[in-house]
Amino acid sequence: MKIEFVGAASGSAVVAVFVQDERKLSKGAQAYDQQCGGALSRAIGAGRFTGAKGQTLLLTAPAGVSAPAIVAIGVGAKDGFDDLVLEHAAGQAYSAVKLLGFDTLAIEASDLSADQAARAAFAARLASYRFDKYLTKTPADKKPSITTIQVVAADAKAAEAAYAPLSAIADGVFFTRDLVAEPANVLYPEEFAKRCKGLEKLGLTVEVLGEAEMEKLGMRTLLAVGMGSTKQSQLVVMRWNGAADKNAQPIAFVGKGVCFDSGGLSLKPADAMEDMKWDMGGGGAVAGLMCALAGRKAKVNVVGVIGLVENMPDGNAQRPGDVVVTMSGQTVEVLNTDAEGRLVLADALWYTQDRFKPKFMVDLATLTGAMLIALGDEIAGVFSNSDELADNLLAASKATGEPLWRMPLPASYERMIDSPIADIKNTGKGRLGGSISAALFLQRFTNGVPWAHLDIAPVAWRKDSKVSTVPDGPAGFGVILLDRLVADRYEA
Repeated sequence: MKIEFVGAASGSAVVAVFVQDERKLSKGAQAYDQQCGGALSRAIGAGRFTGAKGQTLLLTAPAGVSAPAIVAIGVGAKDGFDDLVLEHAAGQAYSAVKLLGFDTLAIEASDLSADQAARAAFAARLASYRFDKYLTKTPADKKPSITTIQVVAADAKAAEAAYAPLSAIADGVFFTRDLVAEPANVLYPEEFAKRCKGLEKLGLTVEVLGEAEMEKLGMRTLLAVGMGSTKQSQLVVMRWNGAADKNAQPIAFVGKGVCFDSGGLSLKPADAMEDMKWDMGGGGAVAGLMCALAGRKAKVNVVGVIGLVENMPDGNAQRPGDVVVTMSGQTVEVLNTDAEGRLVLADALWYTQDRFKPKFMVDLATLTGAMLIALGDEIAGVFSNSDELADNLLAASKATGEPLWRMPLPASYERMIDSPIADIKNTGKGRLGGSISAALFLQRFTNGVPWAHLDIAPVAWRKDSKVSTVPDGPAGFGVILLDRLVADRYEA
């Protein structure tokens, strides 16, 4: 998608204008209304379009203007017009016209600030995401026709400058979405690691540890998950040293990267397995975040660690009842091989805190189906041993519209993961508090480092999305949220 910042829309562009509650036209909308002899305001007044958030109205071939169509986008009350409302409106503008045959969309933002104009471009680009590399017979009228997005800004150069870091963040979101969208026969652990290595062109340092290296480090819990697969497990370590002091204590993000989860010998039913190519959504988010931070040259030292495995059943797979030894030295009784993500993260978290001594760690994982039962399919859960870190994450969540809800970590629930023959077991107390017991398991491998766990099982993949900047499919959840966390709280 080509993004341009211009002083006036090209004559062939379909134009999007914003309308507030009670049919109040923005200045840009008023100018077009005057040019077309009031046709826009008459069309708005003739129906149920009021300018409420989420409404759209298309006026085709208006006389007096060169634009082939004008699309009015409702933004609601003036005092509620914030960045998230603007982003949703710009995303809606793209969605409203993407299949109509026009090649250029111009978003009228001349009465907005340069930062707001940049954010409109960012949102429209996010809305344009489409994973179609395996589609060979899509009818022309089902393919988006928009190839250029113009943003009409009062100061086009300032808007373009403000867009540069947002463009890097969008690159990170798209990198994550592409990873999550790929089928598991294409994106297995070694291929995932190879794509992360490709980010070295941005200035990242990327190490890939193979099974022999992980065995030497004692990561037998992570390795046990991959024993049933013919694909080799990997650990990706990504580093960005953007702080003035390259030796300053880093912050760290850790991702679960189960490239396919069959459940292992605790086999999933077929209808629960068909979506499990995206059980690496947490790892994908960490990779996309590192792409975004490097792309915008963030002034901070960051480590990203991703544990990559396939969880498959065969004669060599781990069995329910096995006891495995973690890198930390703690032993784990594996009662359910489908509770594998926490086994991967146990070693990845311990490795991260042991090697890098970070200020804090945030892990992301599509960890539990119980999280969907608790919070539905639009909100991710956050668990933390640090009120400060949790509060910072919740503030970033509110600012970016990637929703989090803090969940408890009651010490009294620790007994749920006690094992009679090992230090810990990988399941809780049946169906009770499944997301909590999983988070308590992870906490045992943080060694007291400030830590937060994001269970993104509800939000890694969207169906019937209500957010215009997140088309159905891979959401890329976490990249924008965590970039905002870093920018607001931890950059110099």
